Amino acid sequence: MASLSSTPYPHRPPPPPPPIPTRQCKTQRARPIRASSSASDGAGELSVTDGARRRSRSGAVDAEKLREREARERKEEVNRKIASQKAVSVILRREATKALIEKKRGPTNSRKLLPRTVLEALHERITALRWESALKVFELLREQLWFAEMESRIAEMLRQPDCEPDVWTMNSTLRAFGGSGQIGTMEKCYEKFQSAGIQPNIRTFNILLDSFAKAGNYEKMSAVMEYMQKYQYSWTSVTYNVLIDAFGRACDLKQMEHLFRLMQSERIKPNCVTLCSLVRAYGQTGKADKIKGVLRFIDNSDVMLDTVFFNCLVDAFGRMECFAEMKDVLEMMKQKGCKPDKITYRTMVKAYSNSGMMSHVKELQALFESGWKSSTEDGEV
Repeated sequence: MASLSSTPYPHRPPPPPPPIPTRQCKTQRARPIRASSSASDGAGELSVTDGARRRSRSGAVDAEKLREREARERKEEVNRKIASQKAVSVILRREATKALIEKKRGPTNSRKLLPRTVLEALHERITALRWESALKVFELLREQLWFAEMESRIAEMLRQPDCEPDVWTMNSTLRAFGGSGQIGTMEKCYEKFQSAGIQPNIRTFNILLDSFAKAGNYEKMSAVMEYMQKYQYSWTSVTYNVLIDAFGRACDLKQMEHLFRLMQSERIKPNCVTLCSLVRAYGQTGKADKIKGVLRFIDNSDVMLDTVFFNCLVDAFGRMECFAEMKDVLEMMKQKGCKPDKITYRTMVKAYSNSGMMSHVKELQALFESGWKSSTEDGEV
């Protein structure tokens, strides 16, 4: 039995191994298949999504670059137009200056102009800081027949041992620096002139007051006033006009009116400059009744009025929207023998336009074209 059991039958194969359960087999085979299928599908979807995102980002970047380039091109185009307009403006100004000089020269007497004419033109351009135009006028100055003789005389005077700066030199220097707003330089020059033994006069103090007032330095202006009072410098009409205008621009009506009364008590006659300062200050502060008081003062005085005063009056009434009074100024001008000019017209148009009264603007334009255009063309305005 032992041998039979140990030796297999030759005609019967060995029994096969026990089969793996079908459920387990399916589970083991299905898992890898499902896993790989899911991974491949996910990878495909991911690749499609990433591609779409890249294309979207690329498109957004391209659109942004396009917008930036268009904005840059528009800015460059605007800058080119501005530069072109500036160039045209410069050319026109130069041509206008050249035409003005040629007009002053005249066809045959270009070298025989009066010294006062040329020097006044030069002074106006230097005061307005129009240096290029001033250089053109200076070239015209050098071409005059009297320039060489004048230059030699001045040079000879400067070589004299007794030719030293005086108070006129000081006043001219202070006016030049103070008028251009260079207050620090003006003060240094004043100290140097004083250290050189040059004593100031009333004109010197008027220049200092005016310069400090226009610079808004009321503390130094008050110091000059105290100095003048301490050393008993008599105030002139120019002194009062400078101070009245300064306090009026600062809207200090109380001090302005006090100075005006003081001016009258000192028997110094107010002039058009004084009245312009009063009207301007009252217009800025909306004091229409005060302006009417100035007009009553004028009726009882012999002050000679000019177009500048009436322009100040028009501007003051226009600021306060007193349009009836502003229009009455035209009749006042006619009674006083003053003719309106372009400033009168522009001031009234501005007042009406600011209040939206365009019908009055058209009416005023027609009035000027019909009534005053001829006088303007004749050079009377």
